[in-house]
Amino acid sequence: MDLALKTIPGQNIPGILVGFEHADDAGVFQLTDDICLVQTVDYFAPIVDDPHTYGQIAAANSLSDIYAMGGVPKTALSVVGFPTKGVDFSVLGEIMLGGLQKLNEAGVALLGGHSVRDDEIKFGYAVTGTIAKKDIKQNRAAREGNRLILTKPLGTGLITTALKRGKASSGHVQAAVKIMLQLNRQAAEICLRFRVDAMTDITGFGLVGHAIEVAKASGISIEIDLRKLPLLPGALEYSREGFCAGGLTNNREFFSKNLYIHDSIPPDQQNILFDPQTSGGLLIFSDPQDTDRLLESLRAAGVDAVEVGSAVRRAEHLLTVR
Repeated sequence: MDLALKTIPGQNIPGILVGFEHADDAGVFQLTDDICLVQTVDYFAPIVDDPHTYGQIAAANSLSDIYAMGGVPKTALSVVGFPTKGVDFSVLGEIMLGGLQKLNEAGVALLGGHSVRDDEIKFGYAVTGTIAKKDIKQNRAAREGNRLILTKPLGTGLITTALKRGKASSGHVQAAVKIMLQLNRQAAEICLRFRVDAMTDITGFGLVGHAIEVAKASGISIEIDLRKLPLLPGALEYSREGFCAGGLTNNREFFSKNLYIHDSIPPDQQNILFDPQTSGGLLIFSDPQDTDRLLESLRAAGVDAVEVGSAVRRAEHLLTVR
């Protein structure tokens, strides 16, 4: 996609505040002096067995991009790929009911959608929200000195891959599902009360990919302490056993050129860094003077936030993990 986007010229249309140039989580278009539209779309194939749960996770994942930009989701359109043979349409009904349940939790209106025939089930949403111009969180706005906060543990890709291969324990799956069902709304709302320069959600590119995108756009480098990274129970175990999704391998191949990982970190722990997440947490770039109070507020609200690193002056590598 990166190569394809390089052939697409930018548009000189008044009102575009955030486009696709810096790999931001959503686009932003200014409507008035203060109010902007923020838009995103996301969908994926099932990662859990239960259709209703899959629909809920898909909705939470789609809404997350709006929260990561500092916005408030308002409306959604469903995006559906579904086979005409071999799967009963009651399954689609359960998926859509699950999605609607999560939209209701977020206070988001479902206005319609679009479906196509597909050999594999796919589901998600195009989401539109509003955002105050002063609240926009862009990838290019991180600053040297920012302290980095992560709001959810890592490992959903490893666990769901083990599930697909029939090797994941029910307890590990339940813990991962609980995390994926959590909206990033509360964490994002709390961040707006503090000095936060940039924010992104950790999804398909893994922690490494999304951190590098911010570093590249902002002209900084990032240092992460592996020992501080929160992990889902079972994630490291499944990494050792080789339950790595194709996306993990792709992330490693694509982002390694901008990355330094200390030699002492074994391969099974390195996998965690590249693991593609679904409905992952927010990576928050906080003003250093506000970080402690921000962490305290997040934890008081039930968000398992952890400080994991810092933004530093641009160095040889965009990201260093020790």
